Amino acid sequence: MKLAEPVIDYRYDNQVPQQWVEVLVDCVYAEGLYTYQNKPDILIKAGDIVSVPFGNTIVGGVVVRILSQQPDNLDSSQIKEIDDIVSSGFFPSHYWELLERTANYYLTDLINVIRVALPPKLLGRSQRRVKLLFNNIPENPEDFCTVKEWEVIKLLKKSKQGDYSYRFITQKVNNSRKAISLLVKKQWLETYLQPPSKAKPKFTKVVTFLGENNNSEKLTPKQKDVLKNLKNHDGELALQELLKVCELNSDSVVKTLERKGCIVIQERETLRLLQDSNPTEDQPKSLTSPQNQALELINSLHSFSTVLLHGVTGSGKTEVYLQAIAPILAQKKSALVLVPEIGLTPQLTDRFRARFKGQVCVYHSALSDGERYDTWRQMLTGEPQVVIGTRSAVFAPLPNIGIIILDEEHDTSFKQHQPIPTYHAVKVAQWRAELADCPLILGSATPSLETWQKAFSVFPKPLKINNIEDLLVSSYPHYYLSLPDRILERPLPPVEIIDMRQELRKGNRSIFSDRLKVELQNLKPEGKQAILFISRRGHSTFVSCRSCGYVMECPHCDVSLSYHYSHHGARELLRCHYCNHAELHPKQCPQCFSPYLKFFGTGTQKVVLEMEKEFPDLKVLRFDSDTTSSKNAHRRILTEFAQGEADILIGTQMLTKGIDLANVTLVGVVSADGLLFHSDYRASERAFQTLTQVAGRAGRGEDRGKVIIQTYSPEHPVIHAVQNHDYLAFCDRELKERESLSYPPYGHLILLRFSGLDGDKVRDSADAIASLCANLLPDYMEILGPAPANIMRVARRYRWQILLKSEKEFSLEIKQELINLRQYCHNSVSLVIDPDPLRIE
Repeated sequence: MKLAEPVIDYRYDNQVPQQWVEVLVDCVYAEGLYTYQNKPDILIKAGDIVSVPFGNTIVGGVVVRILSQQPDNLDSSQIKEIDDIVSSGFFPSHYWELLERTANYYLTDLINVIRVALPPKLLGRSQRRVKLLFNNIPENPEDFCTVKEWEVIKLLKKSKQGDYSYRFITQKVNNSRKAISLLVKKQWLETYLQPPSKAKPKFTKVVTFLGENNNSEKLTPKQKDVLKNLKNHDGELALQELLKVCELNSDSVVKTLERKGCIVIQERETLRLLQDSNPTEDQPKSLTSPQNQALELINSLHSFSTVLLHGVTGSGKTEVYLQAIAPILAQKKSALVLVPEIGLTPQLTDRFRARFKGQVCVYHSALSDGERYDTWRQMLTGEPQVVIGTRSAVFAPLPNIGIIILDEEHDTSFKQHQPIPTYHAVKVAQWRAELADCPLILGSATPSLETWQKAFSVFPKPLKINNIEDLLVSSYPHYYLSLPDRILERPLPPVEIIDMRQELRKGNRSIFSDRLKVELQNLKPEGKQAILFISRRGHSTFVSCRSCGYVMECPHCDVSLSYHYSHHGARELLRCHYCNHAELHPKQCPQCFSPYLKFFGTGTQKVVLEMEKEFPDLKVLRFDSDTTSSKNAHRRILTEFAQGEADILIGTQMLTKGIDLANVTLVGVVSADGLLFHSDYRASERAFQTLTQVAGRAGRGEDRGKVIIQTYSPEHPVIHAVQNHDYLAFCDRELKERESLSYPPYGHLILLRFSGLDGDKVRDSADAIASLCANLLPDYMEILGPAPANIMRVARRYRWQILLKSEKEFSLEIKQELINLRQYCHNSVSLVIDPDPLRIE
């Protein structure tokens, strides 16, 4: 298709009048760019978010190009007019380039990346609705219409306004499309498009004190009380807050004061920013020598470079972040700080707010739509600020970034698995730092092997910095900084390994070893706290019949149902941890009707119940995805524990990240075996990182900590490395294995994931694509599969996969060939192309 020459594309500003624009439309049926005509009274620039007519609906889109003339292949009658501007001037040039690079690398449409980057409701879709025209309905309408038409009318009459969405009616009344069409012709109904719901600012009425105008003797006592409270609050209060302070049931008194000229009531926009804490102001801490050297290097970097800050748990990485950000804010620039999980944000946010007060914003998916929209707009102002968020915050629209920091950079939560795009926040952050020409700091006690190998290839051996000038004059874009010791010379906690096979031989069938029991019993007398880690939530991993061996399985997935029993007297539930299907626990086996159903495996709920049984005097809190699903639950549970309202915190992987509590002296790993044996080349790395991180929660205060790891595999190399806090030995062994098999960081992977409701069609599509790959791809690329996923069926969808492995990086030509393969899949089969997969399941 021939395109008209653009006046400007996304890389430049445009301030001249224009008539035609090319729009990237947010619609699953849309491919490529669509041309629209601009309204004569609106100035549109490349990068603006707009709503446009598309078919019989209104959808969102992004203006990509401004055209100087009408495209030759389009007639004026074919070009529709833009509906409205949703947001103007959003995309600066380098930001758009970041989105485009992400789309190209992760083999997805640009609009999918834009959906991730924007807050909810900025790109919307209109809804077709059906309305009953009451005045046109005759008496006894059922005598003048078909049965289906009458069903539609009866349904609409149930609505007060006689109005429902077209989709709702067709779902409730089978085969109703023709009936609706006939009723519209009779003019008994009308159909219309409801515009997409847009994100809107919030306005609040604010009362401002003007003066008493010498009328104070004419004021009633209530009116005087209102003015007095306004004066006590610096002359200004929100109307609702004023009514509450003055104990007024209505605003009549306030409105009377406005008529008398004593006050003015105005509507002002109120930013819905997450302000869930107000920590005490904090001052910069004295730094250790390694911290000072790290800070000196970071502060000396004024252009793009990558810094690996490798610090053991408790070595003070966060303080380095804080002191590195302070001069950035002084330069009127902003800082972007990414953390792997929402649960990490409360403590980290408090530390940053204590240092930088109102300059800190929080941005993640657990915020309300209004909070995300207002925080997003606050970023656009360009004011110097610190944005703390999870992986999607890597796209935060900060126009003037001075530094990007990824805390716990090794964490797999930085990788998006679904929906597409399957981006990794670490890689996108590297691109963003490069485009913004600012340093990128990757902090971790257990860096990912990819990050470690980059630093290792720059420096022949891990080193402590003795002469910082030597590093500064190097031409390398990568730097390695080590914080090898905890602050205040606190020792790393000793790790004790308990062989649970020996416990069984001694007759101990409890989930707690005798050694762990002793330590737990000492908590109360010593006034200390403990953390217990278990890799699974729920009560038990699966339920099986002891008579016939039948295992309770999910009807929608090829997995066993987990038993959930949160407390005594609660409902006994079986729940699928993949599709969330739930059902009541049966009293007898569905297959042989035996009452002997036994629970196997251990989850957080079972650990809590066992704790309450064996240690009734200890208060326990549970910290997993079941207990933290509500808003601010992470903060509430951690605050309770930090204030000493519980003795033990029991949880899953959430416990391993960012929890810094001085009173925790004991960490117990109830069963390490759940981490060690997975059919994934990264299983050992994840196990080492998880166990090292959770062990690092102990002994961060003045008292020494201790770690007890229970396992049936004490001889496992990962267990030995964790016991000795030996990251280097683990890396050396693991990297040699990866190199011998050409796995990352020595090779490159692309995973092709097939899924669909028809298992035969999914398998056939995978077979067809595998054959095409064998003919299309170079000989040096290895094709593994097709093979069913470890769990073949999830949420009724069958899953197959093909793994492509290459020692060389995949070229753009090969990636394009892979994208073209989608056309050879059956229409009902979904193909997701996942570059650099972290999990192969």
